Amino acid sequence: MLSFDGLVAVCVLYVLMLFGIAFLAEKRAAEGKAGWLNSPITYTLSLSIYTTAWTFYGAVGSAVRTGLEFLTIYLGPTLIFIGWFWLLRKMVRIGRAQRITSIADMISSRYGKSGALAALVTALSVLGATPYIALQLQSVTLSFSVFASPGAFGTPDADQTAIWVAAGLALFTIIFGTRSLDVNERHPGLVSAIALEAIVKLTAILAVGIFVVWGVADGPVDMLARIEASPVSQASWNGARWLGLTVLAGTAILCLPRMFQVLVVENSDERHLATAAWAFPLYLLLISLFVVPIAVVGLETFGTSSNPDLFVLTLPLTLGQEGLALLVFLGGFSAATSMVIVAALALSTMLSNHIIMPLWLRLTRHDDPMSGDMRRVALMARRLSIGGVLFLGYGYYRLSGGADALADIGLIAFLGVAQILPALLGGILWRGATRIGAALGIGSGFAIWAWLLLIPNVAETGGLIAPVLQAGPFGIGWLSPATPLGLQATDPLLTAMILSLGVNTLLFILGSLLSFPGPLERLQGAQFVNVYDHSRPLYGWQGAVGMADDLLIMAQRILGAGRAGRLFQSAAEAQGRTGGLPELTPDFLQRLEREMAGSVGAATAHAMVAQIIGGASVSVRDLLAVADETAQIMEYSSQLEAKSTELAQTAARLREANAKLTELSRQKDAFLGQISHELRTPMTSIRAFSEILMQADPVDDAARARFSRIIHDESLRLTRLLDDLLDLAVLEHGRVTLHEGETSLGDVLDRAIRSAGAQTGTGRLAIRRDPAAEAVTLWTDADRLAQVFINLISNAQKYCDADAPELTIAVQQRPGRVEVEFVDNGTGIPSGQRALIFEKFARADTARGAPGAGLGLAISREIMARLGGGLSYVPSESGVRFRVRLPARALRAA
Repeated sequence: MLSFDGLVAVCVLYVLMLFGIAFLAEKRAAEGKAGWLNSPITYTLSLSIYTTAWTFYGAVGSAVRTGLEFLTIYLGPTLIFIGWFWLLRKMVRIGRAQRITSIADMISSRYGKSGALAALVTALSVLGATPYIALQLQSVTLSFSVFASPGAFGTPDADQTAIWVAAGLALFTIIFGTRSLDVNERHPGLVSAIALEAIVKLTAILAVGIFVVWGVADGPVDMLARIEASPVSQASWNGARWLGLTVLAGTAILCLPRMFQVLVVENSDERHLATAAWAFPLYLLLISLFVVPIAVVGLETFGTSSNPDLFVLTLPLTLGQEGLALLVFLGGFSAATSMVIVAALALSTMLSNHIIMPLWLRLTRHDDPMSGDMRRVALMARRLSIGGVLFLGYGYYRLSGGADALADIGLIAFLGVAQILPALLGGILWRGATRIGAALGIGSGFAIWAWLLLIPNVAETGGLIAPVLQAGPFGIGWLSPATPLGLQATDPLLTAMILSLGVNTLLFILGSLLSFPGPLERLQGAQFVNVYDHSRPLYGWQGAVGMADDLLIMAQRILGAGRAGRLFQSAAEAQGRTGGLPELTPDFLQRLEREMAGSVGAATAHAMVAQIIGGASVSVRDLLAVADETAQIMEYSSQLEAKSTELAQTAARLREANAKLTELSRQKDAFLGQISHELRTPMTSIRAFSEILMQADPVDDAARARFSRIIHDESLRLTRLLDDLLDLAVLEHGRVTLHEGETSLGDVLDRAIRSAGAQTGTGRLAIRRDPAAEAVTLWTDADRLAQVFINLISNAQKYCDADAPELTIAVQQRPGRVEVEFVDNGTGIPSGQRALIFEKFARADTARGAPGAGLGLAISREIMARLGGGLSYVPSESGVRFRVRLPARALRAA
């Protein structure tokens, strides 16, 4: 048996080896040579901190006392990793996307960055972990006392051993957990050391098991016979307790701060989880494989008088296997230290981020926020928190005096942290979950758990049996922890589990249904529940992107590239920074928030800017994705507000359309009357004079010539009317054939004036022209263009009501086009009829009985559309102004 001094030397050498492994891992990670550090096996081995000294030593003791019930501690995590892999993957994805640093940060981020909720979860986690840390210190001191014989320093003192172990673990955690503030909160050196310890404790327990089965017994057959004859196989089986403990163990995997640290925070590659889904259950199977054989042989060797929790260590010592016993000691030491290190790291992060730093900021709120070294303050806060957590664990160990009842604290701690589960699952799966519901649920569950389990356990282990616990407060018996609600519970753990988690879940759901989430809660709710839509897998260790670049990208999405670019450029120029991005001063950030608030609302704009500037717990990609949803909400609200205006505008348009239809109906009736007149008049003349010519009485030659000329003129009149109708049909159906060529605008106008019977300076209509401006070469169909001009000149002759009618033809050349305006000096077209002048069969009231069917402008507009130009009416104070737009020669020819 080693002396105490020798055992201390072995522990020091072992810790130095861990230091060396951790330093090497830190160095390789810094050089970008992650290698095996970033492997799925290392990640899986780091998850082994679930198997603490409580399971390494206590599983055998549990098998002696309750038979196979110890398997529930391994069965729960196995079911989670195999059956609930989707939930683990979603948690890891959220952790990567949101830059989560702890389980308290996860809850706080989901529920609108609630500082109070994060502080509540932190307090719950510290209270739940403190007795558990004390349990690890007790296991180490017990193993020292069992293994070591007195040395140069005398008989080992348990209290001194515990305080030296606590101090060493604090030093190790501070060195490798708080060397710097990593934005992703990953610690490759620490993880590599934990992975090595996982191998050591697995090797130790397997070595003892192999020794027991093949060294003490005569192989598996003999061992099975011994198990069957042992009291272990005769232990009673309680189905309700099995189910409860399995659920509790599965919950611990999700909610224990140390498990969340290695499962989510330390995950460097989402794909590693696929390997851990089968490798971690395999690890649990191997570490529990020889628990029953060791318990059976221990009972045979020591009977019931010895502490069964230490059979793993005392069996090799008693049977002369000191080397094996030393390996077992190191395995138990590894199980205890790895748990304490990661738990202290996780709890220190939570204490620093959610309690110490907020208090420090509140105390220094009047100081300049841009001054001071915040990183130094945060690092110091974490280091002090690590020391404080281990001091609390040591204090609880001294208070309990190392009592046997301390072994039950493992399950009590499990149930304590399980109070986080409803808020955690609800936040991940239900967008309707709110901060109020989470606070009510966690607070009520925490209070019930503390009253029914934690306070009685502290009172019992500390020898402080208070009367209030026995009789209940104010003598109310049904409030006593022994008889909650008047129940005579045979299993306090299951009773407390049902009551605390039941009330917790009920109040969480009711609180969420009866409260409404704030803007930031809605933002985060969408991010968490729809994390696969708003994020992508993030592989490998990655650094943060520049905040100014992130703000510019987000501003471009919200404000548009041009507006955002001008905003950032003007701010940079005002700061004297040319060719770069502006400095993120408070004034600039406020200006950016104001600009963005017009698009997504003030609250969301503030949240978006704060997320990036405050450490980007929401990635830019996610913010941009959620911005769409926020914008949709704002747009929907705006649409509701504008609905009455839109309906009023629609009603006005309907009234306008109805008036237009009424006018068209009137025009149709007028057209039918006009077309009947236009057709009947020439037909009547033709019929009358043709009958005269067919009479038996001869007419003289002069009369015959006059009658024939009337018949001919009326036939031409009918032909023109029919030509107009056919021409419009051809143009509207696109079957017209254009004969384009080079021509002069002045020549086309001359031809149109002659055809319309209006000569400059003569006739009823005086025409004013500028021959120099008309010297424009066109590429067009001269006949069709002349047809348009004829119609416009003829309309001026028919409709201009001035005493001395005048028509001015003005030509202007513009880039890519030529414009010809026809302006008369009449009173113009009534405003009520302007919308109908291009309709078929529409005629103005000022026609004064002039002939025509109202097809001229409709035909002219169709012709100009086919020629690549346009015909429009230009409102003016007096007279009628039509504008003919022609494409320039080169443009039309192309």
